[in-house]
Amino acid sequence: MTTRLLLISDTHIPGRARRLPDAVLREADAADVIVHAGDWVAASVLDELREHGDVLGVYGNNDGDDLRAVLPEVARREVEGVRISVVHETGQKLRREERMDAAFPDTDLLVFGHSHIPWDTTTPGGMRLLNPGSPTDRRRQPDHTLMTLEVADGGIRSVEIHTL
Repeated sequence: MTTRLLLISDTHIPGRARRLPDAVLREADAADVIVHAGDWVAASVLDELREHGDVLGVYGNNDGDDLRAVLPEVARREVEGVRISVVHETGQKLRREERMDAAFPDTDLLVFGHSHIPWDTTTPGGMRLLNPGSPTDRRRQPDHTLMTLEVADGGIRSVEIHTL
């Protein structure tokens, strides 16, 4: 069986957008699991995404007590044999792969946010690191982004970055 995941982060609603873009909601409807790597800002975003599917998420540095009360700092779940961890911040990009290998030794896929910069690398230990960027706040990036991926039989089958 193949499971489709939607990866988003740093939605910053209502500061950067009034609502989630339609493209995010379409991808949420198509996904089996929606992963949000923090900085939702409004708890209503979590509520809305839960109407579209199963949500795995963490709080970010801009999230208040309402979100921190219902979301963890680090989330973990195994999907189709792939051990997934989600965290908002990983620190600076210099030596990120080595630091994350040490911090998440039992993880196959680490989803993170905070920088708003799409990121796709593999650590020396073989862990995949993905940052979907932001669908609402591109900062210095050329586009708003999100990611989708498929997992099956203990592995990542495909990763795609989408520009909005």
